[in-house]
Amino acid sequence: MILNNVQLINGTNVSIRISEGKIARLSTVPLIEKGQSEVMFSNAWAFPGLINSHDHLDFNLFPQLGNLTYKSYTEWGEHIHKTYADEIAAGLKIPLALREQWGIYKNLLCGVTTVVNHGERNGPNDALISLVENKQDLHSVAFEKQWKKRLNNPLKINQPVVMHVGEGTNPAAHSEIDELIRWNLLHRKLIGIHGVALSPAQARYFKALVWCPQSNYFLLNATAPVNHLKKFTRILFGTDSTLTSDWNIWEHISLARETQMLSDEELFRSLTSDAANVWKLNCGSIAEGFDADLLLVKDTGNKGLDAFYGIKPEDILMVMSKGNIRLFDQSLYHQLGDMPLYQFSKVYSGKSVKYVQGDLPELMNQIQQYQADIQFPVYIPSEPAA
Repeated sequence: MILNNVQLINGTNVSIRISEGKIARLSTVPLIEKGQSEVMFSNAWAFPGLINSHDHLDFNLFPQLGNLTYKSYTEWGEHIHKTYADEIAAGLKIPLALREQWGIYKNLLCGVTTVVNHGERNGPNDALISLVENKQDLHSVAFEKQWKKRLNNPLKINQPVVMHVGEGTNPAAHSEIDELIRWNLLHRKLIGIHGVALSPAQARYFKALVWCPQSNYFLLNATAPVNHLKKFTRILFGTDSTLTSDWNIWEHISLARETQMLSDEELFRSLTSDAANVWKLNCGSIAEGFDADLLLVKDTGNKGLDAFYGIKPEDILMVMSKGNIRLFDQSLYHQLGDMPLYQFSKVYSGKSVKYVQGDLPELMNQIQQYQADIQFPVYIPSEPAA
């Protein structure tokens, strides 16, 4: 497949040839090759597909729970289980497989092509986007049973340990990080999540920190001091789940940019090339030989990184995962006639119409069989799909 006439972040107009799931060629002149299907864009930007380095795929059908400013994740957890027991029970009635499938769509609808899911993998092996597997997930010092034994399992020594750390503003949140560092007897690579209480001295012991500012502010009214921590560890970006944050990753990104803790370039890399480097992925950049994980969006008048930070889900023209089109805008429908379009569902995202692979209406219908009043960020048109 050839994608003609897209603009890269450096302002260069290119055509992209994709072969066997990878970017095979970048050209500054239009490409016309026999046997290759072509999509011609007009006024479009191309970015690497986003890498969401922390999500709980099975917790994205819950509303945000909590109405206080908490001192730690343990205080929040105790409070919501007492205060929102009915809401939690209702969410857990929805089968795990359905919740995970929705979590994948939540990310795809925003242009995420890789998710680092925290927890046991129960989802489909043929997920529409990439799910990072080569890691060991531990929940936290407070909630993970036998975490010291699991951390020091020699059979897992080649895998990084991914763990919630320092998710709080009280002394306990800081001291639990010291305890984790002290008990990392095998000196395994640690990737921390949240790190609100993480100090620069502690950050040296972590390969990376996944920053989730919207979740942090909702729970704690504070977030990790990544402007100081970035000198000592790699900063990645995550959304957490809708228990503590918005479904739309672009809202998270906008908030992160407002803090000015990372430069525009640093924040962009935390979602693309830096994340790919830490998770050892062959994506995160638009370059020959890399996986064709691509996000193509409408040109709304902004340039360079301003174009990136101005993206909304309705602006997305196409999402491609390893060369496979997973989502496209209605404006491209008639250029994609050689695709099995019957495999795609028509949905509305804001005022725009998108086609997404799979039977998303049926998934939403199945979920509503368990919770009829659940609200989705996209809706299904009443007229039959084209």
